[in-house]
Amino acid sequence: MPLPGNPPRRKKSKPVRVKHVPVRTCVACREPGAKRGLTRIVRTPEGAVLIDPTGKANGRGAYLCDKPGCWDRAVTTPLLARSLNVDLTQETRDYIKEFAAGHSSPEESHQAGADSKELA
Repeated sequence: MPLPGNPPRRKKSKPVRVKHVPVRTCVACREPGAKRGLTRIVRTPEGAVLIDPTGKANGRGAYLCDKPGCWDRAVTTPLLARSLNVDLTQETRDYIKEFAAGHSSPEESHQAGADSKELA
């Protein structure tokens, strides 16, 4: 109860907390993006290079965005190998190319769907 002559206390309003979004950079185009929007490629402690869709695998990681040009550039230039501190074998390059062929961005999937509807 406030004392006579003293105004009642008001509760301080707390500012709205903005959720922290981890940001990572694509090794090919160098554009920053949300970690969830990028695909992680990891070199395991044993030296194997794997694609890590969870983003939590143990090892040294590098991130690629969903642009097909970035995946192609990462495989054909030493960018990815340098980021992972490993020499990429042809087998590993083929594995990454195969994944990239089946992996497309949402915009491309939407455009492909629109194109197929026009042909029907």
